[in-house]
Amino acid sequence: MRLLAGIAGVVLAAVVLWDAFETIVLPRRVTRRVRLTRIFYRSTWRPFAASARLVRAGGRRESYLSFYGPLSLLLLLILWAGALVVGFGLLQFAAGAPAEGTTVRFTTDLYLSGTTFFTLGLGDVAPHGTAARILTVIESGLGFGFLAIVIGYFPVLYQAFSRREVSISLLDARAGSPPSAAELLRRHSGPGGVAALEQLLRDWERWSAELLETHLSYPLLAYFRSQHTNQSWLAALTTVLDTSALVMVGIEGACARQARLTFAMARHAIVDLTQVFNTRPTAVAVDRLPPPALARLKRALTTIELPRVTEDVDGKLAELRRTYEPYLAALSKYLLLPLPAWEYETGGRDNWQSTGWGRTAVPPPEHF
Repeated sequence: MRLLAGIAGVVLAAVVLWDAFETIVLPRRVTRRVRLTRIFYRSTWRPFAASARLVRAGGRRESYLSFYGPLSLLLLLILWAGALVVGFGLLQFAAGAPAEGTTVRFTTDLYLSGTTFFTLGLGDVAPHGTAARILTVIESGLGFGFLAIVIGYFPVLYQAFSRREVSISLLDARAGSPPSAAELLRRHSGPGGVAALEQLLRDWERWSAELLETHLSYPLLAYFRSQHTNQSWLAALTTVLDTSALVMVGIEGACARQARLTFAMARHAIVDLTQVFNTRPTAVAVDRLPPPALARLKRALTTIELPRVTEDVDGKLAELRRTYEPYLAALSKYLLLPLPAWEYETGGRDNWQSTGWGRTAVPPPEHF
């Protein structure tokens, strides 16, 4: 009995420590599918998302979904700590040498493990025997180090989240709320617009690279929602891909070259993220670019003062869309993040133009 308990304790502690190392310390994607963290998120996100579908779409649903990211992080840390306490409790049970006249009880060893792991130092239950004392020292040091790593883990996550959201907020005045490729091109028409568009694509190439790095290392960041219900990291990435694809097939010059670089980086990010969440590419439920919207996009493209390509724009654009839209649709369905349209028939107010204190007179975006 004690031998089985000892083996179980070693296995449980080793699994938890290795999983925590891969999740927090290791700065690269882990391809192994059988992981404690992966199982935890798979088993908790699906029922949480199913319950969210019972909430009416809109602000309430987004507010409800916004709790999952931070809450799952806390629950994961509790799971790790609890599993380590149980694992060392099993080891104490296996190595226990009770005082004379007492019997070995697993609940007592579990209590000893808990007070040791959280460094309480109550002293009302003491280990007996050399092996039990060594285990107590190891667990005490491990618990102290584990808590220190966890304290340092939170700032790293929230700094990455903050950097991601800053660029999404900057896209508000440049592409609308929610963003769209047509609106982004329209707002970059006129003098200086081409240079601004090229710089924007260059900035979003770097943003896509940082998104790839942070969300592969810390996939749980994908569950963190944006401040506004009409914004998300997936919608922003979709808009950048749409814009890059349209510029690639519709114009020539330096801006088209930068669009190709941005498209490559953004598509790399979206494809790798579907592998992380094991979401197979799927067909888009609703065509995001029907013929009328495509015609309006072409008219928007004429406002960009660059040499334009006229041959087979429709075919080239459709070919490019097939290389990334199925991956976007898969992540949209899994994370419950709606994809933006290529172009909105009726323009709405941007987030920066709205206020909870009443309507405020602000210049429309075309006057910038």
